[in-house]
Amino acid sequence: MKIRQIRNATMIVELGEKRILVDPMLAPKGAIPALKYATFSRRRNPLVELPDDSPDWLNEVTHCLITHCQKGHFDHLDRAGSRWLRERGIPVFCMTGDADFLRSKGLNVQPLQSGTQSFLEGEITPVPCVHGRGIVGSMMAHGFGYLIRYPQEPSLYIAGDTLLTAEVKRCLTEQQPQVSVIPAGGARFDIGGDIIMGQEEALEAARLSQGVVVANHLEALDHCPVTRQSLTLAARRAGILERLHIPQDGEELCFS
Repeated sequence: MKIRQIRNATMIVELGEKRILVDPMLAPKGAIPALKYATFSRRRNPLVELPDDSPDWLNEVTHCLITHCQKGHFDHLDRAGSRWLRERGIPVFCMTGDADFLRSKGLNVQPLQSGTQSFLEGEITPVPCVHGRGIVGSMMAHGFGYLIRYPQEPSLYIAGDTLLTAEVKRCLTEQQPQVSVIPAGGARFDIGGDIIMGQEEALEAARLSQGVVVANHLEALDHCPVTRQSLTLAARRAGILERLHIPQDGEELCFS
């Protein structure tokens, strides 16, 4: 299995002959409005461009997987991403709650149900996300992460946008995915608390897992304050840096 980190939550997962694009945010730097306004240095999103080789990697994509996409979650499917999927007729896997929304964009939707089910040559199990709590949480599309088991490949858990909930902990400890991809940016708006895992919860997730953990949601959006450098230093102090991978945009990770 290979994971190519593209930007923020966007990545390409290579499973056998399949190339699965996850949560495509494909807009150029600065094309999308800011998410934080109570600041002296307001910045438009994304904060960085796509890696230079992105067109080559995208040309190999065979399928797409969406964790959530409604209520303005452009960082998991933006207009550029929708257009790219629509023009190529890429099969898009999503939960049933997002299916009609994505069909309205002209996408080739393949709905997923709750519970373990077939997925390409393997199987997939949706894992609910909690994308913030309180008033802010009530306004969010919480979505799902996915536990994927595929022949001759390590088991993979893509957490989606979530805090470190009891359900996420159970997935990490009971299912023991060999590779887990978690959000670590500590995203928050001008009011309310974190809406995804931040540095401390990412470290706790890595401690709970016996496998390798990959951290993303870093340095691409204005409301994610955690940096790769700070997370690397914290993981080194915690003695878990060898199991917590913090890829740069464009970096490819290989797992056997």
